[in-house]
Amino acid sequence: MRRRDHGLLTNASSLLICGLLAGVVVAAAAFPAAAISGLAAKAGAETFDKLPTELTVQRSPQISYAYASDGKTLIAMLYDENRRDIPLDQMSDNMQKAIIAAEDQNFFHHNGVDLKGIARAFVANHNAGETEQGASTLTMQYVRMAISYSARTPQEVVDATEDTNARKLREIRYAMAVEKRLTKQQILERYLNIAPFGNGAYGVFAASQVYFNKPPKDLTVPEAALLAGLVKAPSAFDPTDPAKRPDALDRRNWVIDQMAKTGAISRAEADAAKQTEIKVSGKRAPNGCTSQLTAPKWGFFCDYLTRWWLEQETFGANSYDRERRLKSGGYKIITSLDLKIQAAAQKHIDKIVKADNPDALMVAAVEPGTGRVQALAVNRHFKLDSRTNPQNKLSSDPKKRSKGVRGSRPNTTNPLLTGGGDVDGYQAGSTFKLFTMIAALENGYPLSYTINAQDRYVSRIPVEEGGPASCGHFYCVENANPSWMRGPRNMWTGFGRSVNTYFVPLEERVGPEKAVDVAKRLGIQFRSSLDAQYAGSKQAAHGWGAFTLGVSQTTPLDLANAYATIAADGKYCSPTPVREILDTFTNQKLDVANPSCHQAIDKDVARAAVDAARCPVGDQSAFGKCNGGTAANVHGIVKKPVFGKSGTTDSNRTAAFVAGTKQVVVGGILADPDWAQTTQLRQNVGGRDIHGQVVNKAVYETLADAVRDLPAEEFAPPPEKLAFGDQRSIPDVTCKPVDDARARLRGAGFDPEVSSNPERSNCPAGTVARTDPSGRTVKGGIVVVYVSSGPGAPPPGPGPTKPSRGVTLCPPVCRDN
Repeated sequence: MRRRDHGLLTNASSLLICGLLAGVVVAAAAFPAAAISGLAAKAGAETFDKLPTELTVQRSPQISYAYASDGKTLIAMLYDENRRDIPLDQMSDNMQKAIIAAEDQNFFHHNGVDLKGIARAFVANHNAGETEQGASTLTMQYVRMAISYSARTPQEVVDATEDTNARKLREIRYAMAVEKRLTKQQILERYLNIAPFGNGAYGVFAASQVYFNKPPKDLTVPEAALLAGLVKAPSAFDPTDPAKRPDALDRRNWVIDQMAKTGAISRAEADAAKQTEIKVSGKRAPNGCTSQLTAPKWGFFCDYLTRWWLEQETFGANSYDRERRLKSGGYKIITSLDLKIQAAAQKHIDKIVKADNPDALMVAAVEPGTGRVQALAVNRHFKLDSRTNPQNKLSSDPKKRSKGVRGSRPNTTNPLLTGGGDVDGYQAGSTFKLFTMIAALENGYPLSYTINAQDRYVSRIPVEEGGPASCGHFYCVENANPSWMRGPRNMWTGFGRSVNTYFVPLEERVGPEKAVDVAKRLGIQFRSSLDAQYAGSKQAAHGWGAFTLGVSQTTPLDLANAYATIAADGKYCSPTPVREILDTFTNQKLDVANPSCHQAIDKDVARAAVDAARCPVGDQSAFGKCNGGTAANVHGIVKKPVFGKSGTTDSNRTAAFVAGTKQVVVGGILADPDWAQTTQLRQNVGGRDIHGQVVNKAVYETLADAVRDLPAEEFAPPPEKLAFGDQRSIPDVTCKPVDDARARLRGAGFDPEVSSNPERSNCPAGTVARTDPSGRTVKGGIVVVYVSSGPGAPPPGPGPTKPSRGVTLCPPVCRDN
């Protein structure tokens, strides 16, 4: 309740007396002999009357709290100053009475200025020749701290705290104005929330946690007295310093005596309180992503949250302003971190690869349709390596190792999973075939589009002669498992078996620049300078023949989110670490936490891509067209409708795998962050299959745990036109001369190719044994003609393949997996 109104006469008298006292103070400071000069007093009153009365108060810095997606589990505290404002009713009466007894015993009996105290202090200090006694009321102290927190320049901070008469006069003027606007209870609440208590604690909430590990409403008399005694000089009375503990005890006991003097407690209560031993049981609040609260389980996610925040224009014009908002804004942040998925990912990673392994096994999980990042896990410790006692191993990069440079294992704060800074990402291999497939679907090629996959394929895409994947002046490629991959392939079987010699010619026909464009729309960042150069223009991208094989660098998060986009029927959502952000000052939820989504590709195209992507992981397309998969065991483990893709780069330098359902998509990459060109990936993981036993296992086990208790959601099938296109009947050319068969097929609207491998059949040798496909296929599609070797006689061994489209074989030295 507001104290009694003193009336206009009382307030006017206070102003007059303060003005006169101000004149005395100023005069005494400048001209001691003229301390009681009426002229000086008159001048002081006029100056005082012109001082401003409107105190602009900026909110003092507050801790921002980040919680997991359950809204209950605290995963990080982020602050510049350890402070949390709380209402007065959450502060014990002991604390309120103690601070009044220690700092302003007349608090409830003045208008912000203790006139008797000012006069008494002036006389005492004048007689002593220096400042020995203060006269600042709680209100004046609050004003001083509020001005300091509202300062916008270093000079304004100095002006707010320097020991000058001008500052004191300004505080008096503001204090009287504050007392008119606020009740005593409101002033006391604000004072206890802003005051410094030492050891990084600002405000009574932080102080009670730091020193006693309890909420302020539970503070006892001796505990409250100890805290109240700290405000005058937190460092001098620090109870955590053994050398200063006696002074802290004396100061506490003095406050207890003052509480008895003011009647806040009885003499007996005071005597009992003074006998209580000082027990400091709390500790500094954890702060930041490397704190013990956060780093062991959630450090990399916390770092991603921080980096995401610094990119949001909502929080300021530049990264400095945005960081200040994060660490002083007092936000309640409900993150997207799913504790169950995070724990599963970390568990499965730790079972497979240890933290000191050169290779990082990185796993990210994303929710389709929102972009919410549910997990970020890796076999590394999120911490800075000690400079004085380093734990990190020497870099696996031979050049750096020879110079004694240490690598990023087991300790690092690099954003390994999300990219940024010096982390451009890692090659993800054949997972990038997805982008070529989508580009083909967008340009009229149906899932059933057939290409006769050779063991090796020489494209018409020019490259520098003599390169590792060049055949003369052209880019060429071969398959990792020729016998399992060769022959007529469509998107279902080409994607399922990861047939390089299907996807490179498909990319060539669609245009590599269109595949790159799809990747951009699905969130691939192209962070490295070389990747950015290729992706920077259509002309440059047009010559990027190897793009479909995943030579561009990406991160587990971007890869998972790209696949999550097609699981969400083509709706791309920017990856986000938050579900909700509450401004506790205004009690308003911020829109920046809402998913930021748009339709990146057509819904039906996305559904067609998912239909083919069910093949690699052992699921079945809506049309039953899957036939073989590179990770065919996944469906049986996840036990839900699932899609995904594996990928490996040259010489097993990296391995990647993505798998997902309608609810969760998990992406993983195994790579050496310190040496991108390593050829020791398999050796580093003990000779194990880097897919089946390492990256695939970490991903599908995490996915299985994530969806175990979720209902199965079926993928919607694509329209038949996207699956099969404009279907036409294939003429029966069995036993016809080859040239006649080719002409007839071409006339029917197909693209015939003649296989170089003869087949035994009942047709005369040299005629057509069969076609693949037969019956019906898409208009314009390839029909492979197999030549008969005649009945009975075994076909001759395969000679050089001579496709009828003017394509020649790449010599054995050209290989790109």
